[in-house]
Amino acid sequence: MAETEQLEGTVENILFRNEENGYIVLDLNAAGEPVTVVGELGDIDEGEILHVRGQFVSHPRFGMQFQAESCERKLPDTVDSIRRYLASGVIKGIGKAMAGRIVDAFGARTLEIMENEPERLMEIRGMSRRKCEEVASEARQIFRLRQVVSYFDEYGIKSRYAMRAFRVWGERCRDLIEQNPYLLCEEAVGLPFRQVESYAHDLHIPRESPYRVGAGIRFILLHNTTQGHTCLPLDRLCVTAKSYLEISESAFYEGYNAGLQEGGLIEYIKNGREFVYLREYYEAEVCITDRIGVMRDFGTRSEEDYTAMIEAAEAERGIRYADLQREAIRAALSRGLLILTGGPGTGKTTTLNAIISCFEKQGSRVMIAAPTGRAAKRISDLTGYEAKTIHRLLEVQFDPSGQQKFIHNEENPLACDVLVIDEMSMVDVLLFSHLLRALRLGCKMILVGDSDQLPSVGAGNLLRHLIDSGCMPVIALKEIFRQAQQSCIVTNAHRIVHGEMPDLARKDNDFFFFYRPEFDQVSELLLDLVCRRLPKAYDYSPTRDIQVICPSRRGVLGVVELNKALQAQLNPPAADKAQVKAALYAFREGDKVMQTKNNYDITWTRKDESGMGIFNGDIGHILSINRRRGEAVIDFDGRITVYPTMLMDQLELAYAITVHKSQGSEFEAVIIPLLGKFEKLSYRNLLYTAVTRAKRLLILIGSPLKVEQMVKNNRRTNRYSCLRHMLEESMRPMDSAQEDSDGMDALPT
Repeated sequence: MAETEQLEGTVENILFRNEENGYIVLDLNAAGEPVTVVGELGDIDEGEILHVRGQFVSHPRFGMQFQAESCERKLPDTVDSIRRYLASGVIKGIGKAMAGRIVDAFGARTLEIMENEPERLMEIRGMSRRKCEEVASEARQIFRLRQVVSYFDEYGIKSRYAMRAFRVWGERCRDLIEQNPYLLCEEAVGLPFRQVESYAHDLHIPRESPYRVGAGIRFILLHNTTQGHTCLPLDRLCVTAKSYLEISESAFYEGYNAGLQEGGLIEYIKNGREFVYLREYYEAEVCITDRIGVMRDFGTRSEEDYTAMIEAAEAERGIRYADLQREAIRAALSRGLLILTGGPGTGKTTTLNAIISCFEKQGSRVMIAAPTGRAAKRISDLTGYEAKTIHRLLEVQFDPSGQQKFIHNEENPLACDVLVIDEMSMVDVLLFSHLLRALRLGCKMILVGDSDQLPSVGAGNLLRHLIDSGCMPVIALKEIFRQAQQSCIVTNAHRIVHGEMPDLARKDNDFFFFYRPEFDQVSELLLDLVCRRLPKAYDYSPTRDIQVICPSRRGVLGVVELNKALQAQLNPPAADKAQVKAALYAFREGDKVMQTKNNYDITWTRKDESGMGIFNGDIGHILSINRRRGEAVIDFDGRITVYPTMLMDQLELAYAITVHKSQGSEFEAVIIPLLGKFEKLSYRNLLYTAVTRAKRLLILIGSPLKVEQMVKNNRRTNRYSCLRHMLEESMRPMDSAQEDSDGMDALPT
């Protein structure tokens, strides 16, 4: 990555400022050279002297800028700089003329007098007592904010957190936070718990302080949402908190009860057992329950006979729908709520096309969404209808604390009569609750997915709980159509999901197994297949057509090591090939890369279209790297971005990816190494998900014992959630449901 540079100079102009998060764009006079500086630096004004640290980067629209990571600041100390500072309008009530009179009277001591002897301002012509008091109050706020920002900067806490805290608690901010530093963990400020721990330790906050315990409980709950849990059983939470925070049981319950009283924690009773939620996740599951109940009640079942419409769709396409497909089409049209599920080759896409066509013939406005960009592109290619990501459909915006919000909600619903959501197994409860809030009550909803695939990366097991609760009609397509039966990828996928061993012996179809009992043998064959044999035999591109999918990130056959080995073969360093080093990889021109977190600020262009945002899981190729300008040009499936090299820690090499990252995508050829322990990842629906990513060719390399172990292990990715219980409690199920599982066997820490 680029080395940190330093600049010092006087602020000449403020070009842009976001008063909510402290982001600012300014012109800095650095030794006579004008430099555009950007960053979350706080409430800075003209005339101030800054010492900034960061890197020069090239913005695709605004050119070369200095991206400041931190700064030291001091108020202007010369007569001219003080005059410019006050004349900039920093203090309400002081314009250019008044600023000149004040500085003429007090000279270089102007700011010192305004802070410590503000009554002396009445010596200035045109300054009444009332105006003096107003100016003094305004100046005091500015000086106090600067003191708070400087104070927190000593502890390594960025100015945006200091500004948020000052906005919430005002002049009492420092006193309140020194008494309870864990206030900084609250959503309005958002400082991470681990960072507050260091600050609290410096303040000698007791280990069993209720403030620390309450914040620690919220941190544990938040951490477990990243493991898929929307809530935790109280008894398990207690054990984990006592161990992690090193506290007594009495201290835990004191902090826990305080959290309940304050409203940050919610307790829900399921089958006589207490479950604990963060408020946001509780409200999401309640919202899903309420909204589906209202949509179900609002959309009364139509008794119209849709046989003629279905037969017309058959005639138009020259096909005959199977009985379950006809039932799915009829249910979608008559009920308006439907879950359509099924494995590969069972006709989900054919059925969905018919449903969409019938709705459009009725004059309904249909929108199609998917959780990721690749999933949206895939369903768009399969159906011929435009599809958007859910985030793009709802239109993302951010609140003052940087929290994600959506433009479309109850007050501004989506303009559609029917919403189709594909790859529902990837959708988490938070995102789904926002989507439901953006639907009009009369909107119909078709949820499409494969419930045997892995659940969402985010919290919840949404599709499975919606199906098991019986709250919506479910059509599960099971018949494998004749054309799909010719594919061993399809037939073996169904064998796997039913707990049967795939056929590993055939060598004349699209599913191949190579027995290699040693790690180096697996790695050697995998590299040969990707780099030489498959491109030669099938004319496949090693980077665009072939995808290595691994169960684990770690180990010799994990994502990290295989990416390095594949990069060394496919894109080795060269004198004429620019590269940039990041924390984990060295990125080169020509590399295949994946975005690992949502970034809503990166702009992209595609032919005559432009937009914002590159999202977690998007795969691209580095077209060029310009180290001097600090930028790379990356092609993400046709979206061309100018990517700042300082953000390349948000990328990973993508010659090999995990099964979780592959969800929602299909690749011409997939190679899966299966050797080693990775016991926590050796289960059936992970293997099934990996196998179903292949369109035309699938190769497994490793041990048949590992394949057998994964097939036999039907350990579902069970997650703590009360959504199914809420749905069953609030409405009479349409169909019988299975017993709910209790969650995981072990609580992540």
